[in-house]
Amino acid sequence: MLVSAAHDGLRNVMAAAWNMPLDFEPPKVAVVIDKNTFTRTLIEASGQFVVAVPTRAQAALTLAIGSRSGRDGDKFVALDLDTLPASRVTAPLPVGCIAWLECRVIPEPHVQQTYDLFLGEVLAAWADPAVFAGGRLQFDDPATRSIHYVAGGRFLMIGEAFDV
Repeated sequence: MLVSAAHDGLRNVMAAAWNMPLDFEPPKVAVVIDKNTFTRTLIEASGQFVVAVPTRAQAALTLAIGSRSGRDGDKFVALDLDTLPASRVTAPLPVGCIAWLECRVIPEPHVQQTYDLFLGEVLAAWADPAVFAGGRLQFDDPATRSIHYVAGGRFLMIGEAFDV
């Protein structure tokens, strides 16, 4: 997944391999965000973040996002990644993803400090209508399938592994 955050005129996006849904009502997610990341600094300051689902077509971009620090400059600019404004949070929505979750942090200081685990209440959810229909994702085009990072530049998508 990609996680974006913004605060006080600064923004960042990072790749997050460890994440999961937690609940349906209200919807919640969990994301591991290391103490050393710039994104975490922005999340802790704003109390908000976006989780975005990248696609097979964005694998090289996802690897590039995860391979550099936002402390060295705006990754959106450096990687020519366009954004859309979110409806409920200040974090931007990375363009080209197939789904986005706008989240507010559910404060759990012990869990955040001990395990780097952030819980988020989903305030708004969006999906690309070309991929989402009938209440579920439709992966007719392999380029729009979601990806899952394994390690060392290797990703998995449904039924197929590939290297970037």
